[in-house]
Amino acid sequence: MIKKVQLPLQTMNLVVGFMVWVIISSLIPFISEDIAIPPERLAIVTAVPVVLGSILRIPLGYYANVFGARIIFLVSFILLFFPVFYLSEASTFNDLIIGGLFLGIGGAVFSVGVTSLPKYYPKEKHGLVNGIYGAGNIGTAITTFSAPLIATQIGWSATIKLFLILLVLFALLNFFFGDRHEEKVKTPIFEQIKGVYKNEKLWFFSLFYFITFGSFVAFTIYLPNFLVSNYGLEKVDAGMRTAGFIALATFLRPVGGWLGDKLQPLVLMMGTFLIYTIAAIVLAFSPSIGLYTAGSLAIAISAGIGNGVIFKLVPFYFNKQAGIVNGIVSMMGGLGGFFPPIMLSIIFSLTGQYSIGFMLLSQVALASFVLVVWMYYQDRLQLAGEVFNSTGQGILVTDVSGRIKTVNPAFTKLTGFDIDDVLGQNPSMMKSGRQSKEFYQNMWKEIKGQGMWQGEIWNVRKNGEEYLQWLNISAVQDDTGEVVRYVGTFTDITSEFESRQ
Repeated sequence: MIKKVQLPLQTMNLVVGFMVWVIISSLIPFISEDIAIPPERLAIVTAVPVVLGSILRIPLGYYANVFGARIIFLVSFILLFFPVFYLSEASTFNDLIIGGLFLGIGGAVFSVGVTSLPKYYPKEKHGLVNGIYGAGNIGTAITTFSAPLIATQIGWSATIKLFLILLVLFALLNFFFGDRHEEKVKTPIFEQIKGVYKNEKLWFFSLFYFITFGSFVAFTIYLPNFLVSNYGLEKVDAGMRTAGFIALATFLRPVGGWLGDKLQPLVLMMGTFLIYTIAAIVLAFSPSIGLYTAGSLAIAISAGIGNGVIFKLVPFYFNKQAGIVNGIVSMMGGLGGFFPPIMLSIIFSLTGQYSIGFMLLSQVALASFVLVVWMYYQDRLQLAGEVFNSTGQGILVTDVSGRIKTVNPAFTKLTGFDIDDVLGQNPSMMKSGRQSKEFYQNMWKEIKGQGMWQGEIWNVRKNGEEYLQWLNISAVQDDTGEVVRYVGTFTDITSEFESRQ
């Protein structure tokens, strides 16, 4: 029973964590009426919660493996109680910075569930499960939509205090319904980091999540104030539009995870970054509110699907190190939400517009598209290499002149010849002398006429022992029909021959 409730419980934990995480950005139009915030520091106030929310994802992902999700969620909600209360009593700019920094714990809990939940499900469902859990970022939409409405009635300070009730409630839910017997992994954190930091896929996934989740967070904290100041919308209207952006991205996150389970995840990422590139270019031209809405929704679609697909890819490539890798990747995503608002503010103060920032996003998205294409073809090459190296048949590849270019491990096992023994040699070095010259002439005549030959042939091993092969030779052609290499595959059928005698 306890194990069955982990997905809904941990997803709701994430909802609450993200609700708390964006308190300041959702209420900043109200807070700024009572606390003087210099315009050039406005972006810093809204971005500060992202800092700790990003950095803490590494240790929280690691300790979720060490202590289990129950303990980490419970402690996190208890710790969040203090910055939330402090912010509700804030009266200065420094209060907002201090309280906002520790609100980051609410965003850091993301790495807990993506580390814990895959333990309860088979690998073919990891994309969907992490996608459902990731939909917990709807918490940002709930706060963005509801907090301004409540604040108009009871004020921003009392609105923040309401979050204390949620924190107490979910601390108790985790205490009673969290899994006390979750499978633990206690490999030291530095040993785990050492085992993954040289893997290029870790940094590729970090970049991809930096863009997809980073843009989600950035738009969440940037849109409310931007829509009010640039398009003259009412604060509640801006909050509802931002909530719509968040809701769309959130709904598509489990869809992205599910699609990642069913389709080729890297192909989905290609489509994601193409949409990003086009949408960011549209936003760069400072369009009307209609086109701006369309561009923002396209970003939401890309962010939602991309987020879901990435956390299908992480456990697929890093099964045993999922905790630390989830922490690093999700940290980079959080930092992706910290820098864009600040960068956009700096660009705006220098140029009076946001175009350069959006054009930069489009170029980074395009570069990511190229990287995904490269990864896709590298995976195909790696798969071909794995098949080549693991097959039980001996394989040798020659150029058109008959010189051996490579052999597989099974070739060495069957013949005794290492690759250094045969590289650049002609396969005739293994002739037994049993076949006549006419036999080989007819064999090559058939290969050149039909593109392949197969049959029995006697050869010798490195130790001089003769053995009987069943040999298949195929001519490999390029797109123009020109033969570029020959591939021979063979098995040892000596024992079958002897049993026939």
